Amino acid sequence: MFKYIWLLGVVFVFIIFAKETKVRNENLINKNVTNKNLTEFEKKVVFEKATERPFTGKYNKFYKDGVYKCKVCDAALYKSDSKFDSGSGWPSFDDAIEGAIKEVPDKDGMRVEIVCAKCGAHLGHIFKGEKMTDKNVRHCVNSASLDFSSEKESEVLSSKVKKEEKLAYFAGGCFWGVEYHFEKLKGVISATSGYMGGHVDNPTYQQVSYDNTGHLEVVEIKYNPAEVSYETLAKLFFEIHDPTQANGQGPDIGEQYKSAIFYNTDGEKEILQKLIKILKDKKYKVVTKLIKADTQFWDAEEYHQDYYKKHNKKPYCHAYTKRF
Repeated sequence: MFKYIWLLGVVFVFIIFAKETKVRNENLINKNVTNKNLTEFEKKVVFEKATERPFTGKYNKFYKDGVYKCKVCDAALYKSDSKFDSGSGWPSFDDAIEGAIKEVPDKDGMRVEIVCAKCGAHLGHIFKGEKMTDKNVRHCVNSASLDFSSEKESEVLSSKVKKEEKLAYFAGGCFWGVEYHFEKLKGVISATSGYMGGHVDNPTYQQVSYDNTGHLEVVEIKYNPAEVSYETLAKLFFEIHDPTQANGQGPDIGEQYKSAIFYNTDGEKEILQKLIKILKDKKYKVVTKLIKADTQFWDAEEYHQDYYKKHNKKPYCHAYTKRF
């Protein structure tokens, strides 16, 4: 009897794992179209978080000058001068190009995964406190997740990285209004309504609104940093909603409508802290939460996208108010 119960449990866990992997893969593939022909093993690494055997990857003992890029989307990830021999058997770096990497805690609570910030492809894991280099950080990366460009670093950074699309995440009440205002800002490539910060994969609007999933209504901003700075985006955010309202936004009351910003890097966090200090010095009682962007962003249903544009209306609770 117990044997069959145990077998049923194993099957159930396998089905759940397969479903989560499928959702993860579909989300990554749908949002980041690539024409690359990945091998089956490369797919297992970047989509299913498999790990190549140590000392087998082509970039383990590889030290040419250039830039290492994401195998899936070609985003520049690491400069060659940050690579070092850790003796681990995998390519190791003690620094990444700013904004290129996102850290995501593993579900086991033991390690921290690193993924491409642009497309979400699995790269490997990050380890801190090992004292292998002065920066005291080791990005342990699968060769299967990487491509290499032999262009000079300065050429790559000036021609590609500076023009690289970046992502920013803002939560300020109903995502319809936040999306509406950001889409009008020069340098913003797209604004997508969705959900972030919760504990349920691929949540629905119904779940976020009524099932206490922990998600906030968030707008993902894709922007060109050569045209608009992160600080300009953040200033606009603080000026199109009320950052002093703690329990929602306007008439929309609830945890999912809280004011929050999901930051990708310490640099972004410093910018946000500076802006909040300016507002507080002006006597604004800012309640906006600053949250590390270490959870996945999930697109909201299609009927939420470009809501005001589709219905030829204007926001009912988001109006511009100059504060800076």
